[in-house]
Amino acid sequence: MHYKCPGILVIMKIGVFDSGIGGQSVVNAIQNALPDAEIIFVTDPEHFPYATKTPDEIWEGILPIFQTLVDKDVAAIVVACNTVSTTLIGRLRERFAVPFVALEPMVKPAAESTQTGVIAVCATPTTLGSERYAWLKTTYAKDVKVVEPDCSDWSYLIERNQMNEERIRSEIEPVLAKGADVIVLGCTHYHWIEKEIQAIVGDKATVMQPEAAILRQLKRVLGLQP
Repeated sequence: MHYKCPGILVIMKIGVFDSGIGGQSVVNAIQNALPDAEIIFVTDPEHFPYATKTPDEIWEGILPIFQTLVDKDVAAIVVACNTVSTTLIGRLRERFAVPFVALEPMVKPAAESTQTGVIAVCATPTTLGSERYAWLKTTYAKDVKVVEPDCSDWSYLIERNQMNEERIRSEIEPVLAKGADVIVLGCTHYHWIEKEIQAIVGDKATVMQPEAAILRQLKRVLGLQP
């Protein structure tokens, strides 16, 4: 993707941030949708994982990282981290004059599509404890039972390629037993085990993750679609 300037070809830069490798799935999706764009992907290995960190602890670590993206003149920044998006996106928008695309658990579409009235949200403790997540539940899932399995070590295990089927089943099978027919992946690290989760749930539940929604919003922010 290029900007047209007299005698100059300028490639559009898009920043993507995540705490670790989870955001690579978002990078891949953006690159497939916008193959001419330059994707600058940055992570925070020094402070990973964020699962149980406070927003203030996370904020101090991410400030210089986001500054590097802004300094590279990116056209937009995708915050491919539900934990940062649900706790710190307001502060980021106040601090940096660049468009942000934020991820958050897909509570609304899950609540709208459930047939059993039960959904499961797989996310970090910090995301689940955020004011934004509480607002999503109150606003969109007040008539729906929301089950929140303990996924506190999932991102750590996935980052180190130590996740296994037994650990996944230990959280997914109980939520199926409670009647959940929609499972929301509220952390980009979990995108890497989406197929494994779907294999476990079979036709009992739908697995949701936000990459398609991210692409639509990013294109709107960049002025590529209404």
